[in-house]
Amino acid sequence: MRNLILFIFALSCCSGFAQSTASANVSTFEIEAPQLDTIKKIWVYLPEAYATSDKRYPVLYMHDAQNLFDAATSFVGEWKVDEALDSMQQPEVIVIGLEHGSEKRIEELTPFPHEKYGGGKADAYLEFLRLTLKPHVDASFRTLPEAENTAIMGSSLGGLVSFYAILKYPETFGSAGVFSPSFWFSEEIFKAADSAEIDPKHRFYFLGGTAEDENMVPDLRHMQELLKAKEIPVNNLKLEIIEGGKHNEVFWREHFPAAVKWLFEERSSSLIFRIKN
Repeated sequence: MRNLILFIFALSCCSGFAQSTASANVSTFEIEAPQLDTIKKIWVYLPEAYATSDKRYPVLYMHDAQNLFDAATSFVGEWKVDEALDSMQQPEVIVIGLEHGSEKRIEELTPFPHEKYGGGKADAYLEFLRLTLKPHVDASFRTLPEAENTAIMGSSLGGLVSFYAILKYPETFGSAGVFSPSFWFSEEIFKAADSAEIDPKHRFYFLGGTAEDENMVPDLRHMQELLKAKEIPVNNLKLEIIEGGKHNEVFWREHFPAAVKWLFEERSSSLIFRIKN
């Protein structure tokens, strides 16, 4: 299954033949990424009221932007992030989607190398996000730039790098949405979590399905226990295990609305662990 997962995402740079489904609130721009020696395409979702207000908004950074907003650029389906936020109305959030680096995706989204698959260059990717992209976004849009108003979210390798990002840069990211994380890629991620000094104000939303890799649920439970041992308050830690949940965009799309609402709205939520039928 791991080979299939990596194969699918390696191909996800390929555009499909579907008509564009991105909403009018989505735009794109390109920016030089000196840390990665490339030009990155960035997708931007602005709240419906952005153009008619002078408000500032929290920001959610997401990976694999090709699969977030548009069926025409997705390989195996989109998350429909724009449609979800348009229909929810609350919370009002700016979403910044980073396109993955095609054949360099594994390098960009893995903090530690794998003996077989390589990788391990997420530090450069996160340096681009933190030192180049975020300052540009904060200067170009009406953002709330503080860590408590900045979240990071992704799935699979994107879930892995999102979790790593909040460990390494707690002054930049105040919360993380960690969907189906590829913790199997390296045991070093557990060591990193165990040794990290985690701010108790930081928030973690974990999602996994019982029909994913056989290690998905045990790995999520293990990480939950590591964070609980660091005295993360129960209202800042949420783990959702979904019976029958599979490792795909359909699964992540279904649970995006609840995750983004919890990360940005439900500050008084208590820790929840439940199996859903």
